[in-house]
Amino acid sequence: MFGRTKEPAAPAQPAEQPTATPGQGKGRPTPTRAEREAANRRPLVPTDRKAASASSKEALRAERRRVQLGRVNGEEKYLALRDRGPVKRFVRDVVDARRNLGEYFLPFVLVLLLVQLGVSSSGNNVLFLASYALLYVGLIAVVVDSLLLRRKVRRLVEAKFGPEALVRTGVVGYAVMRALQLRRSRIPKPQVARGQQVG
Repeated sequence: MFGRTKEPAAPAQPAEQPTATPGQGKGRPTPTRAEREAANRRPLVPTDRKAASASSKEALRAERRRVQLGRVNGEEKYLALRDRGPVKRFVRDVVDARRNLGEYFLPFVLVLLLVQLGVSSSGNNVLFLASYALLYVGLIAVVVDSLLLRRKVRRLVEAKFGPEALVRTGVVGYAVMRALQLRRSRIPKPQVARGQQVG
């Protein structure tokens, strides 16, 4: 009214629709919602329960085998919590590269028990007492060997990972417990040969 007059707004241009060129379409009609739901629908109870149960059991067995094989081979994602981490892997290698007296202690005790059974039936007290003395000597040797292993593990872990790794992971007890197991029964199985340099 006063001064300038309003110019009429320009009409909005319709957005250009992309033109489909021949040969570029998906080549099939879009499925309806009912068709998609029907394709995704599965029965809650399978029609052949016996076959479904067998298939489920077989899948479960295969998964257990895969987990067990992964644990035995030392794959990190399959290991128990107590075995995980680079520090524990390093400690396992230190123990497995060493010849530990603890792994021979159980067979040694079994042999001594058989000897004691034979000696007690014969009534020879000298041999019976000697077998007991051997048992105590073997036990003391294992304790000394475990103390030496303990010192070695502490020194190597502290040098490689720092002193906080000793407190945080409880590696000393872990090393001793592994050293007391027979080599072939250890899980994860040894990844290094005896006498191999570790570190």
